[in-house]
Amino acid sequence: MQHLAILGSTGSIGTSTLDVVARHPDRFRVIALTANSQADLLFRQCAQFKPRYAVMLDEEAAVQLRQRVCEAGLAIEVLSGAAALEQVSVLPEVDTVMAAIVGAAGLRPTLAAARAGKKILLANKETLVMAGNVFMEAVRASGSALLPIDSEHNAIFQTLPRGYDGDLAGNGVRRILLTASGGPFLNMPLSELHNVTPEQACAHPNWSMGKKISVDSASMMNKGLEVIEAHWLFNASVDDIQVVVHPQSVIHSLVEYVDGSMLAQLGNPDMRTPIAYGLAWPERIDSGVAPLDLCKVATMNFEAPDFGRFPCLALAYQALRAAGTAPAMLNAANEVAVAAFLDKQISFLSIPRVIEAVLDALPVNAVGSLDDVLAADAEARRAAQRKIGQL
Repeated sequence: MQHLAILGSTGSIGTSTLDVVARHPDRFRVIALTANSQADLLFRQCAQFKPRYAVMLDEEAAVQLRQRVCEAGLAIEVLSGAAALEQVSVLPEVDTVMAAIVGAAGLRPTLAAARAGKKILLANKETLVMAGNVFMEAVRASGSALLPIDSEHNAIFQTLPRGYDGDLAGNGVRRILLTASGGPFLNMPLSELHNVTPEQACAHPNWSMGKKISVDSASMMNKGLEVIEAHWLFNASVDDIQVVVHPQSVIHSLVEYVDGSMLAQLGNPDMRTPIAYGLAWPERIDSGVAPLDLCKVATMNFEAPDFGRFPCLALAYQALRAAGTAPAMLNAANEVAVAAFLDKQISFLSIPRVIEAVLDALPVNAVGSLDDVLAADAEARRAAQRKIGQL
């Protein structure tokens, strides 16, 4: 029996995790659920899974949830605020933490779980993008088990040699290939990209995701963040990581070996597959995902990414090469720019312009602690807001 804390339980990853958990009540017990402000959905989850703790980041939402929990007679302690996220991440009775909070907000509780030696199912890209060396050092020091939940990194984890020790060449690996769908604008004429709407950007052809991640997929910043994440997860240099556009999203990623072999993990585009693998690892359990029908898929296409169409991907590679605080600044500028696009303050094509302006304006410093990361994050957010005000 694993005892779970699910950070971000009302998001797409969180709800998919609970779907898998509900299929295996003999294997998993939910200890804590957390959300930002969706009190109604979190209450329904609490009523079904009866955790010991529920956390709302938003205080007003916490008051609403606390009242409903009390009226329903549920023995659940409702907490609020960022400190409470860290509190439930390190509870002695929690074995496994699903880190599914989107954005920089997920950094502190995920790092706290790593320092506490928890098994971490990592679905929060920003933890590694912003503070890769700090986080990985915490994992090593505590002996925490780290399993990637992003479909691409989970696929790589499955296709690397069992017991992979962080040495690509020593394990006969030539390179890692991350597949990308290309998003909704893969074949749209470049002249039309200036006028695309947030609704269009969020209409992903294959995956059901939140708004921010959907926009990142449309700009391919999502893939850029995954390149940085792969660098830390698998100790891979920037030159060892290649992106391949694969519109069908059937092959989730590949590992190329020095003998010419390529191993790939295939499946329907449903996040319950990597979630179930992470929850049950090293075993496999039913995820509720329909079997892949290769005859129905029939054709799979691959192409190199167009960096002119997807400048955000190029900026991510640039930030990884620069190292230090550059990835944290990249992520911060992107979060601010995407929020502005979703609020219809800037155009879709202005997202990479904001990010590039921030990276050009700010110095890259070494990262020795979490404070270094947070300072760079705050400075980049201020610089991004200034740039948005000039557009």
